[in-house]
Amino acid sequence: MPDLTPSIRSALRSSTLLALVLGFGLSLAPAHEAEAFGAPESFAELADQISPSVVNITTSALIAAPADGMPMVPEGSPFQDFFDDFNNRGGNGGPQRSEALGSGFVVSEDGYIVTNNHVIEGADEISIEFFSGVKLPAKLVGTDPKTDIALLKVESDKPLPFVTFGNSDLMRVGDWVMAMGNPLGQGFSVSAGIVSARGRELSGTYDDYLQTDAAINRGNSGGPLFNMDGQVIGVNTAILSPNGGSIGIGFSMASNVVTKVVDQLKEFGETRRGWLGVRIQDVTPDVAEAMGLAEAKGALVTDVPEGPAKSAGVTAGDVITMFAGQPVGDAGDLTRRVADAPIGEAVPVIVQRDGKTETLQVTLGRREEAEAAPVPAASPAPAEPKELQSLGLTLTPLNEELRGGLGLDAGAEGLVVTAVDQASEAFTKGLREGDLITEAGQQKVVRLQDLEDRIAEAKGAGRKSLLLLVRRGGDPRFVALSIE
Repeated sequence: MPDLTPSIRSALRSSTLLALVLGFGLSLAPAHEAEAFGAPESFAELADQISPSVVNITTSALIAAPADGMPMVPEGSPFQDFFDDFNNRGGNGGPQRSEALGSGFVVSEDGYIVTNNHVIEGADEISIEFFSGVKLPAKLVGTDPKTDIALLKVESDKPLPFVTFGNSDLMRVGDWVMAMGNPLGQGFSVSAGIVSARGRELSGTYDDYLQTDAAINRGNSGGPLFNMDGQVIGVNTAILSPNGGSIGIGFSMASNVVTKVVDQLKEFGETRRGWLGVRIQDVTPDVAEAMGLAEAKGALVTDVPEGPAKSAGVTAGDVITMFAGQPVGDAGDLTRRVADAPIGEAVPVIVQRDGKTETLQVTLGRREEAEAAPVPAASPAPAEPKELQSLGLTLTPLNEELRGGLGLDAGAEGLVVTAVDQASEAFTKGLREGDLITEAGQQKVVRLQDLEDRIAEAKGAGRKSLLLLVRRGGDPRFVALSIE
């Protein structure tokens, strides 16, 4: 899916006007293929079937006020609306207890319940209200902020009604779906619509959303999206809205992502995702042309720090086309496949390198243990200070003065962009003053002559563009620029 604009991403992240909902089922029963349905005469029978398994969630937290007497709450917190009202009324400067509402659903008869992480984040008390009116306290089992999932547990003296997961991959654009939850604190409510789109991404690493026009509002957070068989195929996570109300653009995290997270939270109380140890980007058509690839598919490796991939021989510039026997469509596809793969086991990874295919065996690490590790710098190589104007860029070799001014490590090397022609393709593709070009044509560039040589080689090979590896703030990406 194309990336959402920064303004939309900001709106999705920063506003509690977004209704966020996640739902899973813990039943391990295999999902069966959903049948195609025409427009139903009524959703009443389905609503009767699933209502006992959907719950309202009330959370409570005691928030201390700072010295100036104004309570503080993180931006985007589910308690933010409460404190906005509180601050407008004025407070006594002491600790205040706040409440927030959300939704969820029961996924096992022994009392496991799924909701959004943001619904219960920071809460010290969690209360579950069932459709029957019964209320029970809940304990937190585990959370996964990356997918906004939380798993709760209640104790009941009798088996609880629960729902199961369906296979979100079977859902088609246009299929009927139904959402249930606690919108705007109004209690149990049902809304219906269709799947509007698949494979949506917002801002998370593991995003795989179903878009729906079923009405979702604040308070629906944590509630399920059902197919017509009464199976959970999505977790209503966010809405796109200028005013906080539903305008028919809602996003539900696909159940095939959710189920894996829930299983891990139940077993370990935390997630345990596979870690390959590479930085990657999508293979765009211009990058594919510059690399001589037959099609724009796979995940292009931009950097390989110390880790499993480097130990197995993966290098920057490799295009990963297969992982664990499955084709890799793009960078997001690879990220999700690696996350689901077993830790500590060797996995076959097929890469395209220099026009040839190689199979490497990579023993995956655990992402949670590796995320905080710093990324090492590149190796050093000084160069003579002079300028070159090419490809819409003004370039100079990296020297000690520039290295210090740009805050680069002592080991950094390459050509520094000192100016960008705003009418050039380079500017359109995001290159800016201060960027560091470390490779051209998948070969290191240290001298200005290195870049000129790479351009000449690409033209001699009949290429229309040249692939550059660009670093900004330590983050690498490949950019293909025309050389015609």
